Amino acid sequence: MQTIHVTVTDYEGTEHRLDGLEGWRLMEVIRDYGLPIKAECGGACACATCHVYVAAAWVEKLAPKTADEELSLDDAMAVQENSRLSCQIILSPEHEGLHVTLAPNP
Repeated sequence: MQTIHVTVTDYEGTEHRLDGLEGWRLMEVIRDYGLPIKAECGGACACATCHVYVAAAWVEKLAPKTADEELSLDDAMAVQENSRLSCQIILSPEHEGLHVTLAPNP
């Protein structure tokens, strides 16, 4: 399994370089590093509490949103064009250097 390096910007604007493994959900990596992401449904695409903003350079490089992800994002706060659920981003070598920002989460 290959290590994938991603950068996550937290609520205070601090960037964190995280190491994840190929095949892991981005949400799992963020949670395992102790960053403040709720991820209440554990990756089932049912709660939108793992909402992130994907850096502009990466939006087109990710797989398109599924209908389930679009539906879950309807319940999220402050949704933008670059909003994604981190539980739906499965890390692969193509994601090396991915940059996301944690979205507001009440």
